[in-house]
Amino acid sequence: MTDALKRLSDEGVAIWLDDLSRKRITSGNLAELIDQQHVVGVTTNPSIFQKAISSGDGYEQQLADLAARKVTVDEAIRMITTADVRDAADILRPLYDSTQGQDGRVSIEVDPRLAHNTKATVAEAKQLAWLVDRPNTLIKIPATKAGLPAITEVIGRGISVNVTLIFSLERYREVMDAYLAGLEKAKAAGLDLAEIHSVASFFVSRVDTEIDKRLDSVGTDEAKALKGKAALANARLAYEAYEEVFSSDRWAALDRAHANKQRPLWASTGVKDPAYKDTLYVVGLVAPGTVNTMPEATLEATADHGEVTGDTIRGTYEQARAELDAVAKLGISYDDVVQLLEDEGVEKFEASWNDLLKSTEAELKRLAPAED
Repeated sequence: MTDALKRLSDEGVAIWLDDLSRKRITSGNLAELIDQQHVVGVTTNPSIFQKAISSGDGYEQQLADLAARKVTVDEAIRMITTADVRDAADILRPLYDSTQGQDGRVSIEVDPRLAHNTKATVAEAKQLAWLVDRPNTLIKIPATKAGLPAITEVIGRGISVNVTLIFSLERYREVMDAYLAGLEKAKAAGLDLAEIHSVASFFVSRVDTEIDKRLDSVGTDEAKALKGKAALANARLAYEAYEEVFSSDRWAALDRAHANKQRPLWASTGVKDPAYKDTLYVVGLVAPGTVNTMPEATLEATADHGEVTGDTIRGTYEQARAELDAVAKLGISYDDVVQLLEDEGVEKFEASWNDLLKSTEAELKRLAPAED
């Protein structure tokens, strides 16, 4: 094993695990990853919970209790997922304390069926923050058009947020604007800005998956030469936008009030194309003040053979722009790709949530006590 994960941490990249299950908590595995693999946070999403709960490992007693109480399937899911997030938050609490709230974080997502409903998203975020009741929780809100005002409202109430499903540079700027507006609202309400944190989850691998497919359709040597470049280029230009926004006069006023920067978080960093190095979206996105949330396989690959050679983002902006321009010149619409990915992202999370509803409902029925 290399010490690539330590080098990554030393470069200012916070390593978060993109996975959570009750077995990972109760077996001591999460604590072990924190202790030995430099993991300082955990992210979840509906797909992760669906996989964990469907496995049944560790959930049967709670499901039996919920069945005995005849709770609705929606309530059962919230009881189960918030219990896992609460326990993970407790394990990560020492890191949260030692980093003044930057790390030691666990994310939990609002119901993805609410992604296009601002008021319902705000209400759900408040409910989740109350249910989990841990200061090191981040409430995940999707970066849909309806999600943007919800982000401002939730941040304005002093609730920390992980903004998810960001694919486009334009939408990322809107997310940062929504965060700053929320901080301004919180400041006006007299809240302590030092207590409010946020990350912006910028999705990486799916950009290559979609653009590579279109490059294959073009089929020229020029098109083939651009495969595997768009995702890193897109993320690197997002970091450029981050540097610009968080060196603005608007930010400076909030900085004086002890606000925290909204860190870019690289999400979807597992490589989908086996032709690419399995550490591509880790070693290619090294810069200070970032988070990389990795599936366990990517974490292990980075630990085993990741080559961390320093900052691989700053200084690449011109090249990144040229690569995206070259893709556009082949007739591949950036705006079309990123909108498709956002729509698909919401749909996939909704589908996972519906699968979770079905499997949980089946378990509740199976475990329901016989009627007297």
